Amino acid sequence: MPLVGIDVWTFIFTIVNLLIFYTILKRFLFKPVTSMLENRRIGIETSLKDAEAKNMEADQLKTEYLKKLDGIKEERSEMIKDAAKRADQRGDEIIKKAEAEAQKIIDKANQDIARERQRALNELKDQMSELVIMAASKIVEKELDAKQHDAMIKEFIDEVGEAKWQN
Repeated sequence: MPLVGIDVWTFIFTIVNLLIFYTILKRFLFKPVTSMLENRRIGIETSLKDAEAKNMEADQLKTEYLKKLDGIKEERSEMIKDAAKRADQRGDEIIKKAEAEAQKIIDKANQDIARERQRALNELKDQMSELVIMAASKIVEKELDAKQHDAMIKEFIDEVGEAKWQN
């Protein structure tokens, strides 16, 4: 007899055992494992889609922030230009104001000088007229009356200059 005998009943029993074993494995092993793998696949796909959406959102935010940053840089540049322009204008105003004040001081000084000069001239005329009258009275050795005195003073002033007479 052969070592391994194949008879029909053993063959049928082996096939029935295989079918039972296959059914048990299918029910308790294949379905849960397949279900678990399918759930895992769906979870991974969902995660990938979420990650892709987040990447797109991050790229969009990055683009917006870069635009805002450029806008801020431009605004900062404009503010610096504006501040420099205002500083220049303020500097020009200060210089003009200082020049106007300096001109006022110069004009006042010139007026004071002219006034002092005129006063000194008038004093000099007074002193000279007195000296001339004294010299003339000594030369003539006579006393002059008031009318002659005023005429001599007027003549002397006309000869010396045309400055205003101040008492």
